[in-house]
Amino acid sequence: MMTDPLADMLTRIRNALMRNKSNVVTPASKLRQRVLDVLESEGYIRGYARVEQEGDFPVFEIELKYHEGTPVIKNIEKVSKPGRRVYSSVDNLPRVFNGLGISILSTSKGVMSDVNAREENVGGEVLCKVF
Repeated sequence: MMTDPLADMLTRIRNALMRNKSNVVTPASKLRQRVLDVLESEGYIRGYARVEQEGDFPVFEIELKYHEGTPVIKNIEKVSKPGRRVYSSVDNLPRVFNGLGISILSTSKGVMSDVNAREENVGGEVLCKVF
C-alpha cells in the first residue's frame, strides 16, 4: 500500500525528466488525473492517456514536454504531505517563482491552479508547486 500516491507520481515525473525520457507511466486515480489536467492546461506536459491493461490496473502514460532539449518543468515538489497538510485562503495563496510557476490546489470547486483559484475566489489544500 502506498502512503502518498500523488507524491509517487510527482517523483516518477521528476525522475523521468532527469533522465530525459519522453514519457512516464504511473497508476491511474481520480486525483492524479485532475492534477495531470492542470499540468496539461498550463502547458507543463504535452498530454496523457489512460491505458487499460487486461487483468491489471489502469495506468496513465504521461508525455513529457521539452523546449530545445531542456525540460519545461524545472522543479516539481509536493507541499501538503500526509503528516502535515497545508491549507491556504485565497488571500494567502503562495506565488511560485515570482508568478512564473504555479501551485496546484484542491478546492471545494475541484483541483485547479492558483491563478484559477484566485479567479474563483476559493482557497484550499496546496497539493504541489511547479516551475
